[in-house]
Amino acid sequence: MALAEVCGVTLNYLDKRLYEEKGVSEPFLELTEESFLNHTQLSFPDFSDPVEKLKKFTVDEHGKGIKIHYDKGTTTLAFKYKGGVVVAVDSRATGGQYIGSQTVKKIIEINDYLLGTMAGGAADCVYWERVLAERCRIYELRNRERISVAAASKLLANILYNYKGMGLSMGVMIAGWDKRGPGLYYIDRQVFNRKE
Repeated sequence: MALAEVCGVTLNYLDKRLYEEKGVSEPFLELTEESFLNHTQLSFPDFSDPVEKLKKFTVDEHGKGIKIHYDKGTTTLAFKYKGGVVVAVDSRATGGQYIGSQTVKKIIEINDYLLGTMAGGAADCVYWERVLAERCRIYELRNRERISVAAASKLLANILYNYKGMGLSMGVMIAGWDKRGPGLYYIDRQVFNRKE
């Protein structure tokens, strides 16, 4: 419930008899009207100094402070729903402590029905997703039908598996639409960087 407190949302557990009257088998949380009295706080919590703001939530059961290490990196999100896939990414490229660019295109078009996201080494991601685009086109020419999202992601995973332990830095999502509808798959560096 720490997130609710930070955002200023009041959550009330409904009394057992109330949720039985409503015909619900398990207790649930209900947002109260007081939660929305200060709608700007709900939408835009004050994080001018996040470390200070979050200090009260970084104490263990003995009152001892917990050190928080904020990792920085690419944020890529994708959500599959009945009508398709929504993909969202940030656009900042960094090299260590330095910002290289604020306008990097981290969604890579593989074909008209497939997209890939880029997280990790930009050169690795762009190169291997271009290789995937080539292989998908070859599949389409040979079989006279588009490759499925699952097959494209498996193809990329198999290609990258051949380079395990060689230091590739990639976390890629393959999203798209095929005969079965929307598809979303994640290919993690853990799969192909594991040394045996």
